[in-house]
Order: sequence, then structure tokens, then C-alpha cells
Amino acid sequence: MDTQTTRSSPPRTGAGEPGLRLPALLALATAVFITSLTETLPAGLLPAMSAGLGVGESAAGQTVTVYAVGTALTAIPLSSATARWPRRRLLLAAMAGFAVANTVTAASASYPLTMAARFLAGVAAGLAWALLAGFARRLAPAHLQGRAVAVAMAGIPLALSVGVPAGTFLGRAAGWRTAFLVVSLLTVALLGWIAAAVPEHPGRPREGGAPMLRALRVPGVAPVLFVTFVLVLAHTVLYTFIAPLLDRIGLGGAADRVLLVFGAASLLSIWIVGSRINGRLRALTVAGVLLIAVAAAVLAALAGSPALVYAAVALWGLGWGGVPTLLQTAVAEAGGESADAAQAMLVTLWNVAMAGGGVAGGILLDLLGPRSLPWSVPVLLVPVLAVVVAARTHGFPAPGGRPARA
Repeated sequence: MDTQTTRSSPPRTGAGEPGLRLPALLALATAVFITSLTETLPAGLLPAMSAGLGVGESAAGQTVTVYAVGTALTAIPLSSATARWPRRRLLLAAMAGFAVANTVTAASASYPLTMAARFLAGVAAGLAWALLAGFARRLAPAHLQGRAVAVAMAGIPLALSVGVPAGTFLGRAAGWRTAFLVVSLLTVALLGWIAAAVPEHPGRPREGGAPMLRALRVPGVAPVLFVTFVLVLAHTVLYTFIAPLLDRIGLGGAADRVLLVFGAASLLSIWIVGSRINGRLRALTVAGVLLIAVAAAVLAALAGSPALVYAAVALWGLGWGGVPTLLQTAVAEAGGESADAAQAMLVTLWNVAMAGGGVAGGILLDLLGPRSLPWSVPVLLVPVLAVVVAARTHGFPAPGGRPARA
């Protein structure tokens, strides 16, 4: 989820005006879809995966954690090491890594081997997130770069709204290994699409000095990074172990439908955010945090009613779907000339939070049971809301609140 802002000659529409390269952008959106689906698919398959690998559900949930660890450990160093690589070649390498990792996951009967494959998938994700948004920006003229990123990032809610529910249904019907194998086959098809439709672009020079330290000193960057870490941590604690929670409240057989509601609401959220983010970043972020907190409180206190569960999950998706776009935009605007370094840190912290959420959720599940998971979310979101509200000049500025840069 970081951006690179080097621009090439803008593409042209048939009328001669600068426009979007939709076939290439849709290929990038599919790469985002594969990346997000690989990351979150275990959430809908935990009971079956734990039985198939002979481990408990909390241990199976660490397949999400080790994926996030792989991304967190590699996003910054891989971004630096591959800075000069041609972008399409780098994207093909990342997608090939997903194909290998998901194939091994589908074939493995060994928990350690599965964890190694998931770590490899996380490394591939670190490589992919280091270039996808920036690559999308380079496929559009300046006035359409935000829309290009929105098209590419649509793969995230599509993975949640279509991919995970479909994978959960397929896992119940044909086995969880089949779900991972299908993702591998989709990835192989995507490799051909990228090779045919995505133009090559050169890499960029490496930054000298200590770009991460420079970025941290820019006003507004630290608040956005804090919000990213804690908000993703809270979401992951609940999302990773949603299947055991649904089992406990009598909706275990409806996990695919619940995730479909979540994903559909996420799609609506990203559309709302994409159409209204200019001038409304602060209000949309506050609204998203509040919706997630209310949804978790309903799941914690009123989960005896299936209708309320579905309503809470819809609110959760509505709050969460636009979060990647909001945080990515916030850190890019706050970072200014240090935006690339700030984005790399955001990717790393995002995945550290996912890893921490998987560990924390597993501990809560083992010690206090699944009903403790939603209660943790509002507690974590109190400081998030406080930081967003306080960062009214830098980070999450009120309209007209950000001072002009010198």
C-alpha cells in the first residue's frame, strides 16, 4: 500500500485527451484482489484448516499472523532493494510468489510447511504493496491519479465481498485446500494478463540518507501511523477469528453469508470514500472509526439476534472498507516530499498490526473465549479516535486546517 509518484507520459483516450489505461489498471486491481484474498482467506476457513492440519483454531489463525510478519519484515527492505527494477517485472515476480505459496498451502499436510508457505506469501505481499499504488499512479495523468489508485485498490473490498465468502463456500463444499488451489490458478491467469496488458515502467533512484527518520519528523506523519497501527490491530483481532465467534453464537454455518455482507458494505464504503474524500478526509475517518466501534459493541452485547449480527457486520464493513484509501491518502498528504518513505512505514506498521492482532486474538480466544474478541475493539479505538480528533492541523486536518507548505 505505498505509492511512488514518478510519472511517465500520460495515456490518451481515443479523443486525444489524457485518460486511464483501464485494462492495465484492472490487472493491477486483480493483483490487489489476489494479495488481499491470500491474506484474509484463512478467516473463513479456520475450523476446516485447524482440523486438516491437526492444530487448534488459535494456531490455525497464526497463518494470518505469519503472513503479516513476512510482509512487515520485508516491505521496507524490499522496496529499497528493488527500487531500480522495472515495475512490471517486479509485479510479475511478486505474483509468481503468490502462485507458489498458495500451491504449497493447498498441498501441505504439515503445519510447519504451511506456515513457511504463508510466510513466503507475506514476502510476496511486501513486494507487491511496495509498488501497486505507485504503479497505478504512473498509469494516469496527474488529474486522474487518485481515480487510478481507487480503481486498483478496489481489489481490496472485492476480495472481502466476493473472494472470502466464495472461498469459504468453496472450502465447505470441496475442502479448504481446493480454495487455495483456485487462488493459485487465478494467479497464473493473472500473470498472463499482466504480461499482455500492463506496460513496463522503469524503477526509481534509491533515496540517500535516512528517509524513514526524515518522514517521521514531518508533522502529521506520526499521528497517521499511530492510527494505522491501532485501527488495523483492532480490526484484525476480530476479523481473523470471526469464524469461531460465529460458531459460538450459533451462526457457524452462515460464515460465508456474514462475510458477504461485510464485503458488500465494504464495497459501498470505498465508493463513498472515493467520491467524497477531497476535503472530507477528517470527517470520513472519524465516521469510519465510530462505525467500527459501534459494530463491535453490538456484536459483543447483542449477538443473540442473527438480525443484529448481520446489521453489526454491515456497519463494520461500512466503517472499514474505506480505511485503506483514507490512511494512504492521509499519510501521502502529510508526508509531502517524504511521502514514499511514509508510505513504506505505513505498509510495515499495517502488517505488524495484523501480526499483533492475530497473536492477541489467539490469546483472547484461548484465555477468555470468542465472546471477548468484539469487546477488545471499542477499547482499542478510544485512543484512535482521540488522535484523529487532535490531529486537526496535520495528519487529519479540518477543512482549511493544513498550513501551506513552504
